[in-house]
Formats: sequence, structure tokens, C-alpha cells
Amino acid sequence: MKNKFKLIFTAFVCVTTFSAHAQGDFSMEANKSEEAGYIAPKDPLVKVNLEKWQGYKFGVLIHMGLYTQLGTVESWGLAPEDWVTRDGYDDYYKYATDYRNTKYKLNPTNLNSEKWAKMFKNAGAKYMIFTSKHHDGFCMYDSKFTDFKITNPALPYAKNPNADVLKNVLDASRKEGLAVGVYYSKPDWTTENFWWSYYPPKDRNPTYDIKKFPERWQSYVQYTQNQLNELTTNYGKVDILWLDGCWVRPLSTINKKVEDFCKYPYDMDINMKLIAETARKKQPGMLVVDRWVPSEYENYLTPEQKTPEKPLTVPWESCITLGGAWGWVPNDHYKSSKEVIQLMTNIVVKGGNLLLGVGPDAKGEFDPKIETTLANVGKWLNVNGEAIYDTKPVAPYLDGKVGYTQKGNAIYGIYMPAKEEKELPAEISIKTDIKGNLKVSLLSNKQNLKTKKVDGGIIVTIPQELRTSLANQEAVVIKISK
Repeated sequence: MKNKFKLIFTAFVCVTTFSAHAQGDFSMEANKSEEAGYIAPKDPLVKVNLEKWQGYKFGVLIHMGLYTQLGTVESWGLAPEDWVTRDGYDDYYKYATDYRNTKYKLNPTNLNSEKWAKMFKNAGAKYMIFTSKHHDGFCMYDSKFTDFKITNPALPYAKNPNADVLKNVLDASRKEGLAVGVYYSKPDWTTENFWWSYYPPKDRNPTYDIKKFPERWQSYVQYTQNQLNELTTNYGKVDILWLDGCWVRPLSTINKKVEDFCKYPYDMDINMKLIAETARKKQPGMLVVDRWVPSEYENYLTPEQKTPEKPLTVPWESCITLGGAWGWVPNDHYKSSKEVIQLMTNIVVKGGNLLLGVGPDAKGEFDPKIETTLANVGKWLNVNGEAIYDTKPVAPYLDGKVGYTQKGNAIYGIYMPAKEEKELPAEISIKTDIKGNLKVSLLSNKQNLKTKKVDGGIIVTIPQELRTSLANQEAVVIKISK
């Protein structure tokens, strides 16, 4: 199981991030390429909500589905592509049958949405996105357009009064004051109108020629529109519609960022204009994120498992897992609270948000290590969130171990101690062009710090008695104001 997980996840990253070679050197040219094609929204309510969202800085993305029961990396075992391995199986169809029949086992009886929502809020998250349906097509909500759903009366969890998991999670999160989003996969590897069983699947795309069978394809387009309509009609206020599976897209939008895995030669347009307009009639100002498809329906960019080297000039969010996988897998290795805070800082100082991926196990519970890490992140943000939430990036953005944010007339220098660092340096250089008499203090305890002016900024003295304890913090915030 461990080897299977590692191989599938590695390949998944290579085919779904911008490109394997883009993981390393990320120049300003790469930044320009990343921003290319972005179209700012024109709807006044969307613009207002987008600016508000940019101030959130921290959200969580929850993956849960049949793969949760199996402890595998999402739906990808169903993809008949040569990078996928299926330990213990020599027959693809046997695997696919067993995978889909996992619906008879998924029964997360310990799922407590109120506990989840409190955990996310206490972690300092401002928004939560939940998977309504991944690529396998299994719905974690009560869709009226398929029986392949957790609320199917033949399945064990359907007897639970909270069987509509999406509704339960969204309602609980809203009660805790979180903005909420719905993840939805545009491709669907179970419905007959995308993977028609008359033809065997060859890859992640439709199994049939959609030009030869246009009626079937139109049935799929209608199916997708119907599901998105019910998600944005029947589930209360939805702040973000987060669409995955970017290979389902108009042919004209394929660019270098996705050409390695967008090989289908025909136009897979699902009419995002109609989808967005219909949804916003019920959800005015809702953000739409048609991931990696440059258009007015990609309200913000979503680099995956990576962060840009330089600030972007458009709204963006890095979606990054806390462990090695988006959902639950056994024996996963999770980032520490220090790693999460420093990752968040690295993103926020460049103007982005962190969307942290976590997933519950098959019982509906989160690993205690996840709970501990999120709690510690929340403790840090409770003290230092002033330097994170509703801030703007400011030059030099990130200089060595110090990241910079700005709010109003205040500049925050966020020092990020290395893992092995036992004591903060006696002096920390802060680059700022604020003139006049400055007030410089530790945000955590409001203690004033001695400084001296130098060209390009100030040198801040860290008291000897604090250097060891501060090094044990996830990050140390120095506030500079008039």
C-alpha cells in the first residue's frame, strides 16, 4: 500500500501541476506565463467578494470519497494510464469493479461536522471547500441525477440522518462563520455519458468520439449543468464554486501549461458562461474557479503543490496538502505547524492564499496529528494573525528568513526560524522605507525593541533573554509603525 501510494501520487503531481520542470527555477518570466490569460471579473459583486477573499489568506480543502475507504490517492486508480499502478491487481476491470463497489463499505459513522467546523475555525481558517464529487463520479451529496451517491438507499450511510455529507459540512462550517466552497470534478469516470461502457477507457478522456456521438456528449454536458445547478441551488449560500479536471475545456483554451495532459482532439466545452450565469442568479457575487482554463470564469489562479518564486499581480491561491495526499492514506507524513506557518507566510508575502488539503479517514475522523497541527497553527494565528489576514505584499516581499506584509501604515517583518535554529540572532535586518520616528515591537507580546537606522531599513535588536524562546516559535513577527 505504501509503495502504491508513493508512485501514484508522484505521477499525479507531474501530470496535474503546471509541468514537472516548472517545479524548480521560477523566474519572473515564469510568473508572467502563469498570469497569462487571466481575465479580471467585471461583475461588481464578484469583484467585491474577490477582494474580500484575498484577505482571508487561509482556507482548507477537504477530500472525501470512495478513495477514503480504500486509503488510496483519490480516483486515479481508475485512470487507464501507464503511470498508474494497482497493487494486487492484474486485471483493470476487476480493480474498477472493486473500486466502485467500495460504495457498499463507505460508512463514516463517526463524522461530526460541528467538530470539524470548530477545528477549522480554531485553526484560523477563513474558508472551507468540500469535495462534492471527484473524478470517479461518486457524489458526497444527494444528487437527483445519479444513484452513484452516498445517499443511495442501498448504501449503508444513507440511513444516517446526516447522509447528505456536503449539506451537513457546509451548514456546520457556515455556523462557525467560515465562507464555504464546493469542489466539483468536471470529468466523471462512472457516468455512461462520459465513460460509455460500449468502448473501453483509454485514458482520462471520454471513451468515445464525441464528434461521432454528439447526442451522448450533449447528454453529458446537460448532466454536468444539472448537477452544478443543484449544488448552487439546494445547498444554501455558496461562496466559491471550485471546478477541477481542467482537461474538460474548450479546445481553443489549451495552452503550454496544460498541453502535456490535454491531448483530446475535440472541443469539450460544457458552457461555463451558462453555468456561471445560472449559478449567480441564486448566488450573486459567487466566485467561480474553473481551474487552469484562462477565461472570465477563473476568478483566481490555483497553483498546486507549489508556490511562485515572486509575487503575482493577480488573485491566487496555492493548494497544498498537509500530508502527501489530498485525502486520507495510511501512515501519511504530515507537515508540522512550523512548516505550515512558514509555508503560509511564503505565500501571503507574495499576495496569495494558502488552501491546505486534509482529509478524514473512512470513519469520518481526522488523524490526531492533523488535529494537533491545525490547533497549533490556530494558536499562532490567534496571536500573530494581524500580520497575515487582510494584508498586502510589500517589497522586498521575501528576503532571506524575513517575509514582509503591510496593513495600513504598519509593516510586518516575519522572521522564520530554521528547523535546527536554537536561538534567534542578536540583530535582524528589516528593509523598509518608512521615514521618521518608528515604533518597533514584537507582535506576540507588544514588547518594544531597540533599533538603529541603516541604508534601506533598520537593524532590530533581539533581547538575549528572548532569543531561545522565540526560536521555538513557528515564526516571529516584528511590527514597524509610526
